[in-house]
Amino acid sequence: MNAQELIGLEERYGAHNYHPLDVVIERAEGAWVYDVEGKRYLDLLAGYSALNQGHCHPAIYKAMCEQAKKVTLTSRAFRNDQLPLLYQELHEMTGYEMALPMNSGTEAVETALKTARKWGACVKKIPAGQAEIIVCSNNFHGRTISIVGFSSEEQYRSGFGPFSEGFKRIPFGDAQALREAITPNTCAFLVEPIQGEAGILVPPDGYLREVAEICKANDVLLMVDEIQSGLGRTGKLFAYMHEGISPDVVIIGKALSGGFYPVSAVLASRAVLGVFQPGDHGSTFGGNPLASAVARAALKVVVEEKLSERSAELGAYALERLKGLKSEKIVEVRGKGLWIGVELKVPARPLCEALQERGVLCKETHSTVIRLAPPLVISQEDLDWGLEQVEDVLR
Repeated sequence: MNAQELIGLEERYGAHNYHPLDVVIERAEGAWVYDVEGKRYLDLLAGYSALNQGHCHPAIYKAMCEQAKKVTLTSRAFRNDQLPLLYQELHEMTGYEMALPMNSGTEAVETALKTARKWGACVKKIPAGQAEIIVCSNNFHGRTISIVGFSSEEQYRSGFGPFSEGFKRIPFGDAQALREAITPNTCAFLVEPIQGEAGILVPPDGYLREVAEICKANDVLLMVDEIQSGLGRTGKLFAYMHEGISPDVVIIGKALSGGFYPVSAVLASRAVLGVFQPGDHGSTFGGNPLASAVARAALKVVVEEKLSERSAELGAYALERLKGLKSEKIVEVRGKGLWIGVELKVPARPLCEALQERGVLCKETHSTVIRLAPPLVISQEDLDWGLEQVEDVLR
């Protein structure tokens, strides 16, 4: 079938909860994708950072195929031979004592929220039903009822109430606001080190260090959502590492599977995740052997191919180049590593469509920001070509 026929089927039979560019991708490799007509495009979105290792990485593909021939799912009613190794490797890579595996990033955030409340009840002794979790304006942590309930984006909330109670919202990047919002019933502060969906919003230098100190002084868990920013995207393994802190809880997903399979996890100390007892929380697919084998291979690629270092080097180059671009359309260029937002005075969608015509794929966010997040395996040559197209369109 051709592209228009396939688009027609999708529009007719699929719920319209996305507004994709009209490119129908058939296959992909590395930083490149190919549509059903055979046209090649440079991917500058990387599945919202799920594809840090690039499309169809051969090492992850091999691990997935080998495991799929053995056993894919046991449920957590039984043990499997891959999950313990994933736990060990996550510990060795991150230093965190325990992990709780899930599937989607949203599930991992929900797990972190439950962890915080359970810890608040069992350890901090917050009275039943009174636990508070502080979040930030412009946050994006997922799409469940609980999560959209504390979003500041009206469209994410519209029509989905009533919402869960126990959340307090403060401005992002304002440590003093956190200090003033904490009460004896506050169990956690949930924050993205860099806000991705909001348009790659980078907080002031020292912000995370200050909030870490505030949380520690008030016996509040600092929970960082590294689903998009983690696993090399910002030039370090995790974005919080730019400030030299150690959060109490780290939420990971997306690139944890290199785009092959939904895998996510919550990382924390034994004192925090140890509050869970059998029956408190679970997932049929979370921690399954196929997911665990894929995640192990994906993590190995991040380390062995030095993807954090590549992101730091290529990201600094791309950011400097785009910041030097003279265009009346641009308000600001910001980012860290290969994660860059170009904020515009004009709608971003037509520019993304113009880039599609030139063979470059990226996507607008919040209507006036172009988000650039190529696979971290992208070559210097390919990055240069992609930036040339972006520069031409912005001029």
